[in-house]
Amino acid sequence: MTTRAPSDPYTTQFEATVDRLEGTSVVLDRTYFYAESGGQPADRGTIDDIPVTDVQYRDGQVVHHLEESPKFDTGATVTGHVDADFRTYCMRTHTASHVLYGAGRRVLDDLGYGGFDIGAEKARVDFATSTEIDDQLLIELERLANRAVWDAHDVHWNHLDRETALAREDVAFNLKTEEGLDGDSVRIVTIEDWDVAACGGTHVRTTAEIGPITVLERSNPGEGLTRVEFAVGPRAIERRKTDRDRAMAAASHLETSVDELPKAVERVLEERAALADELATLRSQVIDRRLATLREETVDRGDHSWLVGAVAGLDANGLAARAQEAVGDGVDVAALVGEDGDYLAVATTGEEHAGDIVESITDEYGGGGGGSPTVAQGGGLQATAEEVVATLRKTE
Repeated sequence: MTTRAPSDPYTTQFEATVDRLEGTSVVLDRTYFYAESGGQPADRGTIDDIPVTDVQYRDGQVVHHLEESPKFDTGATVTGHVDADFRTYCMRTHTASHVLYGAGRRVLDDLGYGGFDIGAEKARVDFATSTEIDDQLLIELERLANRAVWDAHDVHWNHLDRETALAREDVAFNLKTEEGLDGDSVRIVTIEDWDVAACGGTHVRTTAEIGPITVLERSNPGEGLTRVEFAVGPRAIERRKTDRDRAMAAASHLETSVDELPKAVERVLEERAALADELATLRSQVIDRRLATLREETVDRGDHSWLVGAVAGLDANGLAARAQEAVGDGVDVAALVGEDGDYLAVATTGEEHAGDIVESITDEYGGGGGGSPTVAQGGGLQATAEEVVATLRKTE
């Protein structure tokens, strides 16, 4: 019976007989085209010089979809050409995913295989693991994978009966897609002394053929899963060049070497933290002076003294906190407005209702807000700070 994977992934030219022809869909008596499956895309190429647009596995047969209707008929002998560059890329990248998973076996707990996919520029492996894959683990996965490439582990594949394969604890299965579990036998790909997995894809014969592997990103596609994206070959080399360029540029800006870059960055972060603390202190002092000035400019509304004004450098919560601090010592109501007029915070001793004051402003200038009798906030005001302050300071 025809299988998804070609018997020899290194064969890219062959002759075959046309078994079935329906429009632009062709079934051959044998093929070396890979049918899309398990995260590996279909091979590209031609059949009798007609481009193959897709290859799918249907009802136990590999169906080749052509760009146009062919001139040959059923029973004709045709020549198939598999795009060798794309096939090689897929072989290297698919084997690299097994190498990366093998690296995961060495550093991750409760490891399971969550998925795999090959794209034009990068690929990904989904690790099902209880281990949090942080930056250091990501670097270690890349290091172990490239060491496995350097060590040139042999790669081979064979078929086992289904029950025997499922009984082996060392075999990685993608139970989500059940790849390789739809028949009586399971295709097992083994990287000697590194990894064993059920897989129907195309692979190189030794890890040395893979070339450099560069980890690009990580993400979380679902609960318990960590997706690791990686590149192989030229893209991997270009990413390493980019990272090296960035590291050298950063080192140059900090007037240090790449080796000393971590220490230099740590020093800059410490200096920035110190400056941030100093800036926060200075801003607080400016706000203190502003509030002191406003305290001298309080207005009497009825029987209560109001401290009203615009204060720069505070968000809504900051305004509310400062308004609460300002209440007391002769101030019955503190109403502070953000410098752009967007936000308002009101605090009172309780004799005036803070929420009612905010509501009166939002009724006039839009927006919304609310709060308790002693503290309330408003936002989305369609007015300038000066307009809001003027309204709040009216004594009539």
